[in-house]
Order: sequence, then C-alpha cells, then structure tokens
Amino acid sequence: MNITGLETLVFGVANLAEARQYMIDYGLEPSATHPARLEALDGTGVEFYAQDDASLPPAPKGCQMRLAVMGVADEATLNAIAEELGKDRPVVRVDGPNGGRVQSVDDAGFAIAFQVSRRQPLHLLGEVSNAPGSPIQRVPNQLGVVKGRGRIQPRGLSHLVYFVPDLAKAERFYVERLGFRVTDRFEGVGPFMQPAGALDHHSHFLIGAPAFMQGVEHFTFHFGGPTEVIQNGNRFIEAGYQAFWGPGRHIFGSNWFWYFNSPLGCHVEMDADMDLHDNSWTPRSCPISADASQAFLLRRRDAWMPGPGTPHEGDYA
Repeated sequence: MNITGLETLVFGVANLAEARQYMIDYGLEPSATHPARLEALDGTGVEFYAQDDASLPPAPKGCQMRLAVMGVADEATLNAIAEELGKDRPVVRVDGPNGGRVQSVDDAGFAIAFQVSRRQPLHLLGEVSNAPGSPIQRVPNQLGVVKGRGRIQPRGLSHLVYFVPDLAKAERFYVERLGFRVTDRFEGVGPFMQPAGALDHHSHFLIGAPAFMQGVEHFTFHFGGPTEVIQNGNRFIEAGYQAFWGPGRHIFGSNWFWYFNSPLGCHVEMDADMDLHDNSWTPRSCPISADASQAFLLRRRDAWMPGPGTPHEGDYA
C-alpha cells in the first residue's frame, strides 16, 4: 500500500477557542478555505470540532482525537485499501470538495481515513551548520541566527503515538493490512512504524498500555531544525504553556524533541531532523530506558547574561 504519511488529525474538544489558540501559538495558521482547520506550511494540519459534533466518528473513552487521515499516492492505492479493509469491517466512502476519502477503523478501535495526498511540496532549506573539514554549508555572510526573527511555522505533520491495549493485534493490522514497516522497536513497549510510501523513521509509534489508558500519547509536526524547535519552544513557554519533556534528541529516529502539555488530552511535540530509512534498513530492538530513549536531555532556563558581580551561571541551578 503506497501510504505516504499523516495529513490531518481531527479532534472533538470541549473548548474550541482554547484548542485553536494553543495550536496557533504552536505555529499553525488558520486555513483560508476551511474554518475548522489549522495548517502547517505543507498544508497538513489539524481540525477542531465540538466534542458532541454528531458528524465525528467515535473514539476510545476520553480520547479527544477522533480521526487520523493518511495520504496515499493515487486512486489505485485508495481503492486497494477500501477493498482490503472491506473484507472484515465497514468502509465508508466520504466525498469532499478536495476529493474523496476512504474511512474505516483500525484493530485498536481508532477511526482512520485515507485520501489521495494533498500535501504540498516545499522548497525550503532546513537548518545547516558549518564544521571544520566539511564542505561549506552556510556560505559567508549567511547568518545562522537572525535577531528578532518573526513567527516560526512547522513544516509538516510528522507522527502520532497511540496507547493500545492489544499491542500485537494493533501492530499486525498496520503491517499486514496496510503495508507498514517496523523501523525500530522498544522491547515490551512497542514498534516504530513507517508507511511504504515514506522515508521518515516513523509516522506511527504504538505503546502497549492497559485498556483504560487507550488513546493518543502525543503527536507532532516537523520544524526546520533544532534552532527552530528551541526558539519556538521558548516562545511557547513564554506564552504560558507548560513543557513536559525536553528539549533533547532521541536515539531511535534521531529527531530533536520538545514535548508540551496541551488541552487536547495528549502531549504535543515539536520535532526536527528525523532519520530517513529505505527498505535496506535493518530494524533495531532494545529494552526501553532513559539512556535508550534520548542521546541527551537539556534543561530550559530564562535568558541570562554574565556580568560583574553576578554569580556564575551554575549557581542558578
């Protein structure tokens, strides 16, 4: 199945204004054509509706995310998915102004949908760095940091993490029915999975959990590099939001990360610089631990400047 990745996450929330403002402060922009939608630079995004909106599919109890929409390469893939899932579960064809969707449910009970990809190509450089001995990446007089830089916008929807009560069943569905590949695995926790039409280390990560925890742990969008993650994360905190974990850099996937609490019933991450893998990659597997999860973890603090008579920076711990 030529699935290209996540394109839209749909939520049913108690406070529409709060949810929208959170993701606008995160960096998304209101869609010019869809009043419920907020978008990244490539057009992927989130949609917010009232939690009692009858048009939304059901979700596990307490989960505010009601639908995960994935892109596919073409109509042939869309039809193949409809045929495959239609063998043992209801499949609904949903028409829309930008083309139709195939909508169903996965084996963990989460509503899923597929559409011919509407992700817009981006022609933007990511963050680069110069290192002795390496060909020049940032040319003379091209600044690495620009004072007073304006709004930082995420580039595209990255990945989604589910808590699932039957881990083996959930993994089999994505691998055997939808053609996902396992790229790495935390033993006893769950797999990182990549759809066949993408190179990102993962679009989905499954975590085995008791049934009462079933839901979404976090989702994230890609940013242009670690500087954007850290600058935007600092602005997010200054706007009054609470950090949960980070900033740091993961080992599986290598992506920079910073996680935040949210009003969406899950954490929301900012990430950058994820590994890419093709079919020649051999998945890794290891027990989960702090050392296996992150290469390093940083501690955020307010801006500080040394000067005469001031304590050493370490005295501010």
